[in-house]
Amino acid sequence: MTAQVLNVPKPEWLDQEDVNIFDGAVRGFIEKECLPHGDRWEKEGSVDREVWTKAGESGLLCPAAPEEFGGAGGDWRHDYAFHMAVSEMGVDGWGASLHNSIVAPYVWHYGTEEQKKRLLPKLVSGEYVGAIAMTEPGAGSDLQGIKTNAVKDGNGYKINGSKTFITNGGMANFIVVVAKTDPKGGAKGTSLFLIETDGLEGFRRGRNLDKVGMKSQDTAELFFEDMKVPAEALLGEEEGQGFFQLMEQLPQERLQIAVQAVGMMKRALHETINYVKERQAFGKPVLGFQNTQFKLAELKSKATIAEVFVQHCSDLLLKGQLDAATASMAKYWCTDIQCELIDECVQLHGGYGFMNEYPIARMWRDSRVQRIYGGTNEIMKLLIARTL
Repeated sequence: MTAQVLNVPKPEWLDQEDVNIFDGAVRGFIEKECLPHGDRWEKEGSVDREVWTKAGESGLLCPAAPEEFGGAGGDWRHDYAFHMAVSEMGVDGWGASLHNSIVAPYVWHYGTEEQKKRLLPKLVSGEYVGAIAMTEPGAGSDLQGIKTNAVKDGNGYKINGSKTFITNGGMANFIVVVAKTDPKGGAKGTSLFLIETDGLEGFRRGRNLDKVGMKSQDTAELFFEDMKVPAEALLGEEEGQGFFQLMEQLPQERLQIAVQAVGMMKRALHETINYVKERQAFGKPVLGFQNTQFKLAELKSKATIAEVFVQHCSDLLLKGQLDAATASMAKYWCTDIQCELIDECVQLHGGYGFMNEYPIARMWRDSRVQRIYGGTNEIMKLLIARTL
């Protein structure tokens, strides 16, 4: 739909037969199973639960999960194709990107053999919908400031606390929870827990949050009230590894957000170019005015730079060389440019750009959160500044 807006060729690592086949499968699935329901999902505040099951049956969930645990044995190339397709085609409210590239990797990178065998097949099939619970009412980008605690209780743990702004929070039945196991331990006092919520006593969902954008995304509050979980819910084999596990995985999360930014920029340009070609003003198409041409030339240039940089970062990630600062550059710069570009595209639409029936209006609302989640862009700049 939008692949030809920019003229960036596919890098060799992406232009592979298995990736192209997967990309086609993702786009075909979105066309059939997602796009016809998009307006309804916006109104209802979540996607249909069955879309997860259908995606699992189609082999689209957790493509990078190891084959021995039910996955396809792919890697970031397949994740990249998935994120780009979802963003280009405008189903940003479906939280499968987070499920695939953020939640599930914690299990196969740090889980015990038992955890991998038990949990990964359910994440791959869509039986489990994944979420990660980091943010709290009083702690956002400062992960060391969390208050949720996990105390040993018999053969397991008792967890108390609350989380907010949790993507997939209204539907998820598998949640990676960040909790303090040693309140005085600083970075070494944090652990991650793999929580299976079906029938779990002490687990409670709050309301789905009323957001400015991403209306079809079930973002929710979560509450843990003497929530008892077994000892094997601890991710890995020892307490106190949570902060380090989070820090190792955050570069991929931040690159994912940058990929999403590029995908939406391409869609915004596609929609806007088509609009200004058709819309007449003063007897000629809006594209015929030099101001329109100059604006779109600037936006295409910036989007091209963003895609090239994201592909460069992806190449580094595939080689195991993507550091936190470079990932932060991609996250903050691409999302800043995303918001700037879409705002300009709204302007080029005129009054119609402010109407929800036009895709650009939804993109304008949905794009704003990209500069906040995954670590605010101000935090990204702090991380980059430490390398100066």
